[in-house]
Amino acid sequence: MNIPLTFTVPPFGLEPLTSFTLQEVTGAEGLFALAGHGTTAAGTEDPRLFVLDAAVHLPDYAPVITEEQTALLDLRDAGEAMLLVVANPAESGTTVNLLAPVIVNARTGIGAQLILEGQDHPLRAVLARR
Repeated sequence: MNIPLTFTVPPFGLEPLTSFTLQEVTGAEGLFALAGHGTTAAGTEDPRLFVLDAAVHLPDYAPVITEEQTALLDLRDAGEAMLLVVANPAESGTTVNLLAPVIVNARTGIGAQLILEGQDHPLRAVLARR
């Protein structure tokens, strides 16, 4: 599965890119590569991030997004929102960014990495093994 995405604002660290493809990682349920198209301001060509489907890996994670953020993504109801978290693999284990999830409108392919203001979510939460 490859889904083209357009971000309303470049994801953090990937400026000025707004065009991406969400690519399913074969054999790893709920794991995707978010592949950018172009070169970042830092000079990285066609960058890639790993993201996890929160519904699969973090079923209790339920961030609240504002009405402004909902409008930015043109979300008409919660069922249109695909909630992803950026995964940072390391030798000591994988952490996920729960403070700034990536939300994708499944109907339109519009995405954004949103900062959750006023919510107590960690920037680097240890991902527990399943």
